[in-house]
Amino acid sequence: MAVHLHEEDLPEGVLAPGAVAVDTETMGLITARDRLCLVQISDGQGDEHLVRFSPGSAFNAPNLKAVLADPARVKLFHYARFDLAAIRHYLGVDATPVFCTKIASKLVRTYTDRHGLKDLVSELLGKEISKQQQSSDWGGPVLSDAQLEYAASDVRHLHAMYDILVVRLAREHRTEIAQAAFDFLPTRAALDLVGWADKDIFSHE
Repeated sequence: MAVHLHEEDLPEGVLAPGAVAVDTETMGLITARDRLCLVQISDGQGDEHLVRFSPGSAFNAPNLKAVLADPARVKLFHYARFDLAAIRHYLGVDATPVFCTKIASKLVRTYTDRHGLKDLVSELLGKEISKQQQSSDWGGPVLSDAQLEYAASDVRHLHAMYDILVVRLAREHRTEIAQAAFDFLPTRAALDLVGWADKDIFSHE
């Protein structure tokens, strides 16, 4: 198992076929203001690939974009809504089809209100991950070993959790509603980008 850091694009041919786990790191939580700094991606075979974008990047990244936009690859996220918005805004692609472990967790783990990645990894896989670097500076010229490990850990366990959550969704007869929610996520991200991030357009008010 290794963590590979790349500059501006993913090398061609480093990922096996099939679903890929994806995450992003940005300078903050306002997508249009806080630039995309890092995209993490893993094919679930043991290595994690981190693609770093410099200040002023043109975000060309043809190899990464091809993977993210590939309709034959399911993209696994935890809280896909944020990552899809960042990917669309900076890379100009819709990373679909999508499976979001946070949404799946909320649909099947109704016995708890703890749906963060750390909690999910702990319960489903019996492993512990650190979130200490979550709020660190991702735009600096050098990423620390702790930052690289944190970024890699955000995609390291998504395939294993996906396998478990798919079974639980089927067990609770919620596969269809989950898929409908996943299919809507690109639209939800688009609404966030154009000004409806904090508004529920489906509410009565």
